[in-house]
Amino acid sequence: MSQGAPSIPNDLNAFWMPFTANRQFKKSPRMFVGAKDMHYKTADGRDVLDGTAGLWCVNAGHCRPLITEAIANQAAELDYAPAFQMGHPKAFELANRLVDLAPDGLDHVLFTNSGSESVETALKVALAYQKAIGQGSRTRLIGRERGYHGVNFGGISVGGIVANRKMFGTLLTGVDHLPHTHLPAKNAFSRGEPQHGVELAEELERIVALHDASTIAAVIVEPVAGSTGVLIPPPGYLKRLREICDKHGILLIFDEVITGYGRLGTPFGADYFGVTPDIMVTAKGLTNGVIPMGAVFTSSKIHDAFMTGPEHLIEFFHGYTYSGNPIASAAGLATLETYKQEGLLTRGAELGPYFEDALHSLKGAPHVIDVRNIGLVGAIELEPIAGEPTKRAFSAFVKAYEKGVLIRTTGDIIALSPPLIVEKQQIDQIVDTIRTVLGEVD
Repeated sequence: MSQGAPSIPNDLNAFWMPFTANRQFKKSPRMFVGAKDMHYKTADGRDVLDGTAGLWCVNAGHCRPLITEAIANQAAELDYAPAFQMGHPKAFELANRLVDLAPDGLDHVLFTNSGSESVETALKVALAYQKAIGQGSRTRLIGRERGYHGVNFGGISVGGIVANRKMFGTLLTGVDHLPHTHLPAKNAFSRGEPQHGVELAEELERIVALHDASTIAAVIVEPVAGSTGVLIPPPGYLKRLREICDKHGILLIFDEVITGYGRLGTPFGADYFGVTPDIMVTAKGLTNGVIPMGAVFTSSKIHDAFMTGPEHLIEFFHGYTYSGNPIASAAGLATLETYKQEGLLTRGAELGPYFEDALHSLKGAPHVIDVRNIGLVGAIELEPIAGEPTKRAFSAFVKAYEKGVLIRTTGDIIALSPPLIVEKQQIDQIVDTIRTVLGEVD
């Protein structure tokens, strides 16, 4: 262990860890105590190559100087300012920078503290907007099977991952779900966008016919469903959703918490697919994962619908104590500057073909039943062990960590999303390690 690195606490019991097999972890802890660029440092002094950008969020790599310096300087100058009825310059500057980066038509930003809060904010904006324009009967929200939209009640209601929903009662009422776009029988081992499944967008017409358009406020989808295992839409699918929403007066929300800020080789997934939503949800890469922060983009049409009545009255009763926090805003500005200086928002397009070839070289490796990729995000789907779902992928995760590579698993899928600064030899190391691990797991 490097000199000065913190030791492992002698009691791990108090911290109830999120999305973790707590008992297994606390028997054999995996502790990071430092990080730099593409690597973590473990408590026992090993370097671990980050194949997941932390949790899809450290897009510019770890401990980048512009970001760490901006945070320190801001903390010394203005640590906190109230977000209600008061402001500070950096929140406005960051909002302007974000609007300049966003697809045309997304002209206003609400700040949050996470992807989950961004989703809740977007859903509330959609419901309130429909009421503001005299469409108060539009209270229904449409999500998608296998969708992930955070862990708050709105997010798990429109989300479609069973394990995230089954223990929490009836959730929000009036929610329906589109089918997911994963068609392994037709699309296995597709490179980039799969060819089959555009017709699944027509299921939205069926849902509209079932409930009537006058009851539906919004549809929310991830351009690429990330946390469920990288499910990529076929060509034309998102455009068709846009057309159907426009036809019926339904708002379209893109959850870009994962696809935002360069992951697909474009600033946002909306840019990659050529479809602009009415509301766009972001977080994670906004501050490079360093400080919790999210941003929800809306069109002027939505924003302006609230700007009525006496000017001294609050237009929208929603927000957070830390909305546009000064330190988070400084981190966001420095992150955007880092992306700009190093061309990171488009680097995924340059490296995408190499990443694709490396991933698809795993076709034929033990247990592999599918490989999917788009930009700098990929998935290797493994055949589950009969009667023991998730066990094979989890074993691969542990073995890869022991060999010096951090991967992420969701179910029996290995998901990869390296920082956008990744080099070709590091892509090779990630894939070669996975190949070795797959030969060792049962």
